[in-house]
Amino acid sequence: MRFILLDKVTELLPGRKISAIKNLSLAEEYLADHFPGFPVMPGVLMIEALVQTAAMLVRVTNNFSHSMVILAQADNVKYKSFVKPGNALKISLEAKNITSMDSSFTGTACVDGQQVVSARLKLRHFNLADDDQSLAATDRKIIEEMKHRAQLLGAC
Repeated sequence: MRFILLDKVTELLPGRKISAIKNLSLAEEYLADHFPGFPVMPGVLMIEALVQTAAMLVRVTNNFSHSMVILAQADNVKYKSFVKPGNALKISLEAKNITSMDSSFTGTACVDGQQVVSARLKLRHFNLADDDQSLAATDRKIIEEMKHRAQLLGAC
């Protein structure tokens, strides 16, 4: 199963910061099981929304040079409230460091001005072909998809 947890990029300053929105709908598949009768966004998906937002900033800042931008570490994660269907999760991240190989961020997500999660994130960036040259075509395909996604979300 694949989740795209960004609906719109609302601000992007390459190398510095990004803001985005995830509108939570009752149609989200995972809400059927989390939790029956009290559907809320799982905490791990709140973190994933932060990671996807940070990855978008990395991709734009580094001119989409890597197919893979993945979570390496999450620290000081603090959950403060629930995110329910109908809520708009407003995500904000500030880059502490972005290099060609890794990056670090501080981020928060809020609903109606109230913080629901905060974390420090470290991401790692690489291409699949770095270890296996036969995967270069796969890298190109992923990068093109990420460029297209960035355009759709208003990041470019």
